Amino acid sequence: MHTNSKPFYVTTPIYYVNAEPHIGHAYTTIVADTLARFHRLMGTETFFQTGTDEHGEKVVEAANARKMPVREYVDQISGQFQATWDALNISYDNFIRTTASSHIRVVQAILQKVQDQGDIYFSEYAGHYCYGCERFVLERELVDGKCPDHLVKPTFVKEGNYFFRMSHYQDWLIDHIHRHPEFIRPERYRNEVLSFLKEPLEDLCISRPKARVPWGIPLPFDDNYVTYVWFDALINYLSGLGYPDSPTFAKFWPGCQHLIAKDILKPHGIYWPTMLKAAGLPLYQHLNVHGYWQMGTGKMSKSLGNVVAPLDLVKRYGLDQVRYFFLREMVYGLDATFSEEALSGRINADLANDLGNLFSRSLAMVFKYCQGQVPTPGPLEPQDQAIQELAQAVWQDYLAFLPALEFHKALMRLWELIGESNRYIVLSEPWQLYKEQRQERLNTVLYTILEALRWVAALLQPIMPTSAIRMLAQLGISTAPAKGQALATLTWGEMQPGTTLSRGEALFPRLELQEPELKPAASPQPATAPGKPEIDLASFQQLDLRIGTIVRAERIAKSDKLLKVVVDLGEPRQVVAGIAQNYQPDDLIGKQVLVVVNLKPAKLMGVESHGMLLAAKSEGRLVLVSPETPVVPGATVA
Repeated sequence: MHTNSKPFYVTTPIYYVNAEPHIGHAYTTIVADTLARFHRLMGTETFFQTGTDEHGEKVVEAANARKMPVREYVDQISGQFQATWDALNISYDNFIRTTASSHIRVVQAILQKVQDQGDIYFSEYAGHYCYGCERFVLERELVDGKCPDHLVKPTFVKEGNYFFRMSHYQDWLIDHIHRHPEFIRPERYRNEVLSFLKEPLEDLCISRPKARVPWGIPLPFDDNYVTYVWFDALINYLSGLGYPDSPTFAKFWPGCQHLIAKDILKPHGIYWPTMLKAAGLPLYQHLNVHGYWQMGTGKMSKSLGNVVAPLDLVKRYGLDQVRYFFLREMVYGLDATFSEEALSGRINADLANDLGNLFSRSLAMVFKYCQGQVPTPGPLEPQDQAIQELAQAVWQDYLAFLPALEFHKALMRLWELIGESNRYIVLSEPWQLYKEQRQERLNTVLYTILEALRWVAALLQPIMPTSAIRMLAQLGISTAPAKGQALATLTWGEMQPGTTLSRGEALFPRLELQEPELKPAASPQPATAPGKPEIDLASFQQLDLRIGTIVRAERIAKSDKLLKVVVDLGEPRQVVAGIAQNYQPDDLIGKQVLVVVNLKPAKLMGVESHGMLLAAKSEGRLVLVSPETPVVPGATVA
């Protein structure tokens, strides 16, 4: 039903080797990897290409700055990109380098083909040249006389060069974009290209004199010139498939999708399609454009010194944690702000509290109540059917959101299933079923939870592959390549009763956040209530405060003030609370409360208490402290 027989080809930009990889590069590559993994799991033949762009003036400048031969320099930086992608578990099928002889041959063949049909000519040209962009910029593109990207005044250059008759294809490109509205997406970037095309399109200067720029691919028809870096680089999408006569090219080019950041929209949205048209080749399917990762008040930039190395993040936070953050935090097409506070917050809230807590508590119950084996379910009740129906609805939406690059929506939807599974445990009370020896009902509840977890793990495979495999393995599910269409054929009820589960370390350990720097208040304020001694932050941080859901409550005999309550904190916790004069036991069921969980155990009226509920004293009565909106039981209070 969900299989797709059309082969899928996804590309990242080839990254310019004038600097080391940063998280902007990593984001695009992780998106491409996620799409490639998704299509493979859907049973689609897939080819995923990334690589490095190694010619041009800026590369020579970077090599000179390091006092290195250019060839040695590009080998070093290209090697860093490839090593980074390997460390990030990127499943590319081809890593292309524009200095490879196979690529050079294809560039020269296409140049000769376009030259032979009269779409390349020689002319003297004078204009504003931005060395940062490595191109001539138009007067109308300047802002206060400066390049808007590099904030420097271009250099006026006059020289003879070869030009591609790009203007010849302007009307055709406008018509193609209008007839194929999904050609450039999201829509805002299609509109941006169309807005640019409202002005007359100038021909593209596609050469540089070898005397000025020796590091490049020589023109096949004039050895005194090298190819402009963009005309060279874009052709990697063809050369990497073995253009023109490789079966790989014939199979995958019709399903091509490019992923780029918005700063290279013009070359990909205008230069590239007109080049393909001139060469007599069909166009790519989609140009998928994403926004910038902002750092504080501006775009991440090497020149501003605010770049973040992806491997540094992985070492501190974990690989799948970083992958999850990138795909959950950024709405594809819009800018997003990166901070380590946001990253650690996502890890603790979404991964440690929500998913990690659900997985660990569920397996713990199966080991405690069913000797670590998948139980045989009994008859279904409405709440069991509700989880099954939600899982199927989430699956359908997920399969639509991911290929549309709506990763944040796919993950939000998946986390609905995680949240409802946590609530299902609270409502079903497996610990009470065990106490009451209702084994058949307990088996059904535990089987339903395990099936929900299997679906969560299966759907997480493209996004968090290592964690998903760990989850499936602990659930006793085979992750062999033969299961390649797992996403397309997910069916409820495939967990085999009697399958032995396995224990493992916590999927997503909680991060202990560093103590923030404290700054003095603008004006002196009372630090504590009268009669209370001051404490320092370190003392306060000794408290382990968590949100729990009350699942049972009853009065304690011979006491007017005390109630015995059981609070779900990811596991049941018995607490004695002095709130009997303000709350009836039945009114407390399902209420979320704030609990001190690391209080030393005590006995009150002969009943053990393992924690304390927090309440405010107001107008002579106690009012329990509750979160503003429902949260997952066990969530830590920061």
